[in-house]
Amino acid sequence: METTLRGVGVSHGVAIGQVRHMGTAVLEPPAKQVPVDDTPREQGRAHKAVEAVAADLVARGNLAGGEAQAVLEAQALMAQDPELMADVERRIAVGSTAERAVYDAFASYRALLAQAGDYLAGRVADLDDVRNRIVARLLGVPMPGVPDSDEPYVLIARDLAPADTALLDPALVLGFVTEEGGPTSHSAILARAMGVPAVVAMPGATDLSEGAVIAVDGSTGEVFVDPTESRRAQLEAAAAERKAALAASSGPGATSDGHHVPLLANVGGPADVPAAVEAGAEGVGLFRTEFLFLDDSKQAPSEEKQVAAYRQVLEAFPEGRVVVRVLDAGADKPLDFLTPADEPNPALGVRGLRTLLDHPEVLRTQLRALAAAAEGLPVHLEVMAPMVADRADAKAFADACREAGLRAKFGAMVEIPSAALRARSIFQEVEFVSLGTNDLAQYTFAADRQVGALSRLQDPWQPALLDLVAAAADAARATGKSCGVCGEAASDPLLACVLTGLGVTSLSMGAASIPYVRATLAMHTLAQCERAAAAARAADSAQEARVAARAVLSGE
Repeated sequence: METTLRGVGVSHGVAIGQVRHMGTAVLEPPAKQVPVDDTPREQGRAHKAVEAVAADLVARGNLAGGEAQAVLEAQALMAQDPELMADVERRIAVGSTAERAVYDAFASYRALLAQAGDYLAGRVADLDDVRNRIVARLLGVPMPGVPDSDEPYVLIARDLAPADTALLDPALVLGFVTEEGGPTSHSAILARAMGVPAVVAMPGATDLSEGAVIAVDGSTGEVFVDPTESRRAQLEAAAAERKAALAASSGPGATSDGHHVPLLANVGGPADVPAAVEAGAEGVGLFRTEFLFLDDSKQAPSEEKQVAAYRQVLEAFPEGRVVVRVLDAGADKPLDFLTPADEPNPALGVRGLRTLLDHPEVLRTQLRALAAAAEGLPVHLEVMAPMVADRADAKAFADACREAGLRAKFGAMVEIPSAALRARSIFQEVEFVSLGTNDLAQYTFAADRQVGALSRLQDPWQPALLDLVAAAADAARATGKSCGVCGEAASDPLLACVLTGLGVTSLSMGAASIPYVRATLAMHTLAQCERAAAAARAADSAQEARVAARAVLSGE
């Protein structure tokens, strides 16, 4: 008998197949004492296991490339963290086995991460995966990972570690469902990059029986267990219709009556550019420059290194628009040389533009590097500051850009509710704003974006969040300026229509989502988008808003 389960759809498409569960390693090794004479041998075992796991993660990253490579290299650095290894050695010195010392040391580090702000708390699953791999190697048991199968299947897991997700074979893994995670977790981001249908934060996912047939709709977040023939036909017809629309869609983003909505790509560096170009991105709506700085948390990259990285991205979009976000450090992305280590609540502390204004030399160097990188290129460079709270912040950033001799448009990220509510004031200082819907939702609802249990409040369909988007878009319209969205909300084709109806002037997303959004926009008029936006804002919940907008756009 068919039953329906609901989670959060994070990667479009439909998958129908048998359930296969992710394999796990032995999580807790036995606690036993070893003689003092064995200490050097146990410490040597620990070091060898750590180095082997780190090397394996780097190798997987090299095979995967792109965004996955950066994630896996970050995991390798976790494994080799000097303080963590020092703790392992101390525990072995007082009698622990290598595997128990690793397990206990990682448990302590895990507790610290869980309390350290949204980004680091979200890395707990990554840390657990590193721990499990090291312990598995030391115990001589199979590594956690994707099950062996000759037949295509739907993968089920409590959560998916980047090391596994990065090397999923789309020919075998039809889609996946996780019990934990959220719309901005690594598994969600990598699923979208791969184009694999996925649903996360679905209660009861791990209780699904091995071999059971399920149908996964990555657009709606619905999972049908033992789907009927009519359900299968319905889902397959919807998938075929979407595929045909994708094949027919090309060129700039626009509604069916010709209202232009530029579709841009979110990138973290030069490695992400080829996918953006292939997807037909009209430029870059969010160039996250912090990845360049996170390569070495102890010092800022040189101006020369920054110029080279920025120029590679700018050169890829001649005559296109490239929006660069200056360094967004602090709280979830701490840097030893820049951010305070003792803040009681880092997510509400000195982060983003606040950090840069406290370290003007770092901001000056980055702005000079951007100016040099754009020199002589036929690109429309725009530069924006993260975590802008008010007009004073916007003015301080615009002044810094002018002092650095930067010939570009200056803008502000709207991630704090005050910036959306006072957007007209901010527009007195800058030429555009870009809404980061992930953080805007987090601060609007006091809901950590990495906690799957709070996914209801992280849902970008929340009417209160749509109200804030509308406030910023109205201010842009009144002042004759532009208002884009560069958060994950832009990657939802249905929501992209609603955002367009709210008055958003551009949409930026992961490259894999661009064809879906382009095809969906092309099916609807601007007036339909506006009616859908009004219907969504009139709802009282995210689910009601989604249903109301879909009813308008489908003509029901």
